[in-house]
Amino acid sequence: MSSSPSPARPPSRSPWRSLRYRSMRWWSAANFVSNAGTWMQLTVQNLLVLQITGSAAATGLSMSVQAAPALLISVFGGAVVDRWPRKPTAAVSQALLGTIAFTTAVLVALDRIDMTSLMVLAALTGVVATVDNPACALLGNDLVPPEDVPSAIGVGALVHQAGRLVGAALAGVAVGFLGTSAAYFANGLSFLFVASVIPFLRPAPGAERQVTRGPAAGDGPCAGLTAREGLAFFARRPRLVALAGVTGISAVFGRNYGLTLAVLVTGPLAGSAAAFGTVSTVLALGGILGAVLGARLRRPSVRLVGALAAAGALLQVVAGLSPSVAVLLVLVLPMAVVESVSDTAGTSVLQTDPPARLRGRVLGVWGSIGTVWGLGGPPALGLLMELAGARGALVTGGLIIAGSIGAGYVLRRRRALTPVPLRREQDDVPGRPALSTAA
Repeated sequence: MSSSPSPARPPSRSPWRSLRYRSMRWWSAANFVSNAGTWMQLTVQNLLVLQITGSAAATGLSMSVQAAPALLISVFGGAVVDRWPRKPTAAVSQALLGTIAFTTAVLVALDRIDMTSLMVLAALTGVVATVDNPACALLGNDLVPPEDVPSAIGVGALVHQAGRLVGAALAGVAVGFLGTSAAYFANGLSFLFVASVIPFLRPAPGAERQVTRGPAAGDGPCAGLTAREGLAFFARRPRLVALAGVTGISAVFGRNYGLTLAVLVTGPLAGSAAAFGTVSTVLALGGILGAVLGARLRRPSVRLVGALAAAGALLQVVAGLSPSVAVLLVLVLPMAVVESVSDTAGTSVLQTDPPARLRGRVLGVWGSIGTVWGLGGPPALGLLMELAGARGALVTGGLIIAGSIGAGYVLRRRRALTPVPLRREQDDVPGRPALSTAA
């Protein structure tokens, strides 16, 4: 008697499914070490600038100098990632970042650091990061099958949050016992650890393979860096343009809760600094919970990102009307969860929608426009708070976000329902199908 075939097992929706693969477990561990080292350095870097210059403006300038390369040359960095094999590219960029961190540590330890050298090192870090960021992001996705990419991104978000908490805590211990240079030495070691792990990573069965080619013979030094192709693809891809619109308007008029909620809690709600600390803790917990929920996604879409962003914006409106800190705390948790799930879904779309040969360049384009939001969002929101107050900024910003997303959805539906015009010359040819004039 023949046995009937066993029913197929349903696809896993576990948020941890990407960790079934050994290389992904190693990559996550390496990223945890790297994030902890990075946050150790970031925690002390602003203090170092203040120690050298005594100027808060100089601190902001050093951050802008490090961010500027992402604004200007991220597209070319993404082209490098598409042109050259991912693993050696990521390993070399990590080693270069480690070298910069070690150089800074030596200068600090010898008391030879000044503002000029610090700015140069910050700019170099920003240049290398234009290659390192897309290379490392795509390398992690290369290790798992496409349906497990949301899990890999969600796990990466959790690793980032855990590394941030551990790094900030270790920074205080390291500086207290060993001095400021210890944070830079630790960060340099974390980069070298990642570089040493990369050669041993192996893609899981079913993972997409990267197709690369170097510059053709006779090309100039920049001829192989076809950044224009990435820009053109991004501009012609409605899904990516819509994703950029949703993310951009959310970044400018929302999400900067460290700014808006700090003013709301300590101003209209008459709360203390400790109360804002509690709000910040709840935001962090919501971000972690949202990353876990986002990792359960299998096929996220731009429509889902838009719906989540609109829901978060409406929660922001209600939060702006909170009568007390207690009510605000109840709203902050779902706000952070929705934002985190939206981020995971959007990142999954961004890293899987383009063809494999263009993903580095698309991430490069995203890095440039994301830097615009990062630099322009806080000042714009600050101006809005000056004009409307903390409550007004939260309410107005939330309504702008939700209204813009709703208007975009209505326009898309109307366009989809509009009859497609037919070419007039086709109507006179019997037996020939009419052709649309739409591209």
